Amino acid sequence: MKANKQFFMKKDTRAQVGIGTLIIFIAMVLVAAVAAAVLIQTSGTLQQKAQSTGKQATQEVSSNLMVKDIEGVRAKNSLVDMSNTIDMLELKVGLNVGSSPVDVNQVIISITDGTTTNNLAYAGNDKSYGQMFTFNSTSAADNLDALFRTVTNGVNSSMRYFTVEKIRDEDSSFSQSNPVMNTGDLITVYIGTTSLEAGGSTYTYIGSRAPGSMYSSGLNLVPRTVVSIVLTPESGAATSAEFVTPSSYGVKETVQLYP
Repeated sequence: MKANKQFFMKKDTRAQVGIGTLIIFIAMVLVAAVAAAVLIQTSGTLQQKAQSTGKQATQEVSSNLMVKDIEGVRAKNSLVDMSNTIDMLELKVGLNVGSSPVDVNQVIISITDGTTTNNLAYAGNDKSYGQMFTFNSTSAADNLDALFRTVTNGVNSSMRYFTVEKIRDEDSSFSQSNPVMNTGDLITVYIGTTSLEAGGSTYTYIGSRAPGSMYSSGLNLVPRTVVSIVLTPESGAATSAEFVTPSSYGVKETVQLYP
């Protein structure tokens, strides 16, 4: 019969202590703190960039101009003596629902008749083309007259500029000197398309205006002309409108062109 064996646990109360262990522990804490700080800073930077990108993306898809209507006007001396071309375009322009405000002063309008292309800036933009248009900060009518009969920096003004006039502005935020459109605003954009035939002293009236001798815009909007217009705001999507002029203008002074 085997004798009973007794087992005893060895007691070892000694532990690793010393300055080396303390240094390692402190180093681990410092590394964890630095890593946490880097992660927090990185996440904050990414959040700011995401918010900025989201804001810009929202503005790009929400700041949309809307061309509601385009009419063409022929130059004339009388109701029976009119040019054979469209010599001024009147665009009714508003904003889409939910759109951000649009500064018309920064809008560029490109218009082409298939042969000539004019890139137009707002008449009150003094940073465009190196010299400001002959601009009246309060009178839309004076600016419209100047569009047809002035030369800016050696180039006919209608080749480089467009003018505007407000139709609806409930909050009185829109003016010639500060042309900012809000949702609900409606304006008329005037584009000079005076042909070489209608220029000079051949015709002295355009619409209700009598600017006298008119300079050519370089465009030639005869019947059956394909016209393309693109409005590009400072931010947001560009808006385009394309139409074909009628096969005959007949005896009409004002011609409906779009839509």
